[in-house]
Amino acid sequence: MAYSVSQPRNVLYTLIDKNDQSKYVCFTQKKAEGLRIGLSDGLDVWKAVLSEESLSQLKKKFSLKSTEDYALKLKGACRSGSAFVSLQEDGAVLHLGSEPADLNLSFSKLADHEGRTELKDLLFKMADSLTQEDTGATSLSSPVKSPQKKSTGFEPRNQCNGPAIAVRKRLPGDSLINPGTRRKRPATGVDFDDGDDA
Repeated sequence: MAYSVSQPRNVLYTLIDKNDQSKYVCFTQKKAEGLRIGLSDGLDVWKAVLSEESLSQLKKKFSLKSTEDYALKLKGACRSGSAFVSLQEDGAVLHLGSEPADLNLSFSKLADHEGRTELKDLLFKMADSLTQEDTGATSLSSPVKSPQKKSTGFEPRNQCNGPAIAVRKRLPGDSLINPGTRRKRPATGVDFDDGDDA
């Protein structure tokens, strides 16, 4: 299933509860009814929907320009290390800070069937986004038509992040052990016999 460019971007992140170090997956998506926020521990799924009216109040409160800015602020608060989740019988509360003025979100728990469907959709969205990243990183041409040159292991490797190192050609007579110096010729000795004394 291909996603169009006009489709709103999902924001996906993990949350580690500061109290018991349990992990949750949080995800947000812009819908017609407002911003939909999901929370899951891998087994259960909780959902909250913020209406456009409540979103506009939150945007004013935090001086944000768009709904995506709020989703990214939520992501930053969850990753700050001060967030925690209070689980209840039919819901959960996400506490994004220790102060009472900090934002808390109330979630309702989805039924088992709805939760499994939500996790399935989330799994495929993650796989689709990874697939899109992989196809964006590779070239569009077919590897059969344009085979890549394979490295034999004996060629100098270029570092992607560092500067390219120029390989100097070895001149005849240069030392292999100490490049840049000339090989010393063995001494031939001194001829003390003068040919003129005969």
